[in-house]
Formats: sequence, C-alpha cells, structure tokens
Amino acid sequence: MTVREIGSESATRLLRIGICAATLLAVPAPSFAQTTGGGAMPPHDQAPTQTPPDQTDYPRLKIVGFGDITFNSTKYVEGPRNFAEGQFVLHMASALSPRATFFGEVSFTPRIDAGQGSPPATGFNAEIERMILRLDHSDRLKVSFGRYHTPINFWNTAFHHGAWLQTSILRPEMVQFGGRLLPVHFVGALVEGAVPAGGVNLHYQAGIGNGRNTVISRAGDPGDVNSKRALLLTTFARPDAAYGLQVGGSFYLDDISLSTGQQFQEHIVAGHIVWNKETPELIAEVAAIRHEQSVVGPPLWSNAFYVLAAYRLPQFGKLLKPYYRFEHINVNAGDTVFQSVPDLDMSTVGVRYDAAPLVAFKAEYRNWTRGTGSVRNYGGFLQVCFTF
Repeated sequence: MTVREIGSESATRLLRIGICAATLLAVPAPSFAQTTGGGAMPPHDQAPTQTPPDQTDYPRLKIVGFGDITFNSTKYVEGPRNFAEGQFVLHMASALSPRATFFGEVSFTPRIDAGQGSPPATGFNAEIERMILRLDHSDRLKVSFGRYHTPINFWNTAFHHGAWLQTSILRPEMVQFGGRLLPVHFVGALVEGAVPAGGVNLHYQAGIGNGRNTVISRAGDPGDVNSKRALLLTTFARPDAAYGLQVGGSFYLDDISLSTGQQFQEHIVAGHIVWNKETPELIAEVAAIRHEQSVVGPPLWSNAFYVLAAYRLPQFGKLLKPYYRFEHINVNAGDTVFQSVPDLDMSTVGVRYDAAPLVAFKAEYRNWTRGTGSVRNYGGFLQVCFTF
C-alpha cells in the first residue's frame, strides 16, 4: 500500500494519537514502525493497542523528535528574514509500571546573539519544556506532578513543541511560546479524569502550582515568587452523538509579583469549541484576563481570541489542507502587568502539503497590525517540518 493510498489524514492522525495523547496524558508514543506500517488505523482519539509487557519490562522508553526550517519575507522586518532554523525538539515517554508513566520534552532554540558577549553566547538555548510523572488510579482519576503546558485552553495542550503537529506554521499569538498574555507553562500537580456521563464524556483537570515568575513570560520553575499558589480548573465534553466535537472552559487564579514590587491578582477565564476532524478542522478560543492591583485601582480586563478553519481536500490523495486563521488581542492600556504586550489583529491564509506521512510543507500569507497606531505589515512564509 502506497503513502498516497493510505492518505495523509490517517497517517497524521495516527502519529498525533501517540504523541498528543502522550503530551498531556503521558501515554507512550508509538514507534516508527507503528506510525508507517500498514493495517487498520485506530480511531482518532484512541491510542494504538499495545501488548501488555512483562512485569520486568520496565522502564520502556520511546523518543520522538521534531524539526523545522522556515523562510520568510515581510514588508517591514519583524524577526529574522530569509531562512531560519526552528526548534529541535525531543519527546520522551516511558512506562515505569502498569500505572506509572513519565513524559518529558526538551527543546533547542537557535539564538540570534550566538557567539557574542563574554563568555560567548551558545548557539542554542536548551529548555525543559515539560517533565511529567503521572500515576493512574483509573480513567476517572489520574494524578501527575511536574512542568506542564498550562491546560487552560485547547491549543496549548493539543499542539506542543514541534511545528509538524499543528496545521499552521505558528501558534496563535495568545499562546505563543515566550509570550506574555497567557501563562504557557505551569509547575505543580494536576488531578484529571473522565466520566462517561451518559455519552457526554465529561473530562476535568484541576491543578495547583507555581504561577508566573517576575518575568511574566516565565513559569516559577525554581519556586513561586510569592506565597500564593496558582489554581486552575478545566472541564470539557466530547459527546458521542457529535464525534469530533469538543466544548470546554477554564478558570485560572494567581497572584503576580513584579520585579518592581507591585502585586496583582490575576483571573483568567477561557473557553473553546473544536470540531476535531480534518474535513473540516475548526478551532475557536477566547480568553479574558483580569488584573487587579492590591489595594490600588479598579480591576482591568484584557481579552483575546482566534478562529481557525481548515479542510483537507479529497483530491490529490488528501495531501493538501488549506486553512485560514483570524486572531485578535486587545490589551487594556492601563494594565501595568501587560504594559509591554501589544494589541494585535492578524489574518493568516495558508496551505499545508503532506509530502510524506512524517514530512509537511506549509505556505502562508499573513497581514497584521501590532500595537496601537502601528502600520499594517504583511509577508509570505514557507516552512518544511518533520518528525522522526
């Protein structure tokens, strides 16, 4: 059976099952042979069936990698022009026992100041993006500890580091890695599970941990900067009657301590609705962020949303997937916490071509304004991304 006969849709779904399920649930990712071999494909949101190992067959480590190269050309320079090496990413999943699993993610990002300074800066920044130990009691109750992609919106827990995993070249700005609008990383403990609930299939996640650091784009990896822990609660439903549909919402509460000594309460309310299929793929998310300075001033609200629509064409062996995304960020001008976060309006139109089950090419045109009164920028972007 050829790659074209299998179709990119099935191959893409199969590897996403093994990797994306492992990302949040720490399920071991499938091997290369499982992702490319023939035979029946499992359903979209179920992990591939694995033969139970012998009791002495632990630990069982699997490693999956990602890489990408991007070319861009814009009207006004915003970031590196021409070719740019993307992140080199490793996903590591290991079964420690029938009820204990570990998942880790490491990224290597090229630096624009490589070789400068004294001592000279290294060529790449190495980051531990995720490090999760999970203990499974049942489908209704799983407990984990570590560093997560904060589960307060869909994109941040469905598409992780590794551009191959997502349809578009970039993540939405509201959940951009290194961004400051939403806390992308979270360090602490998480309780999660799923309840059938008469076919509604309710899922929950509740966590406690370290909130933002004094640099709000960073998580509190070495410890929280104040005595207030961050709390989060996420619920979503995947009804049997509408296979592929996911609807959910999240609430996040934290206290922020800036390097200036100012203290703020942060409340985040988010919601999403997703039609998680390739024909079509529809994702819409919204988030509202409330900051209130202790004892001083009224609460201030900022908000953001994006909508993505994509469709894998039945022609050409289902290898082409055009898409469009619109995103908007509106920051309150008086918000001290977000004083360096600009407003944004951006439209992105593109197409993804799956040249092989593990290789994709993407082409995009973007048109955007960033910041009040800024000129409109636009440009073209090309990317080749892969997993191995």
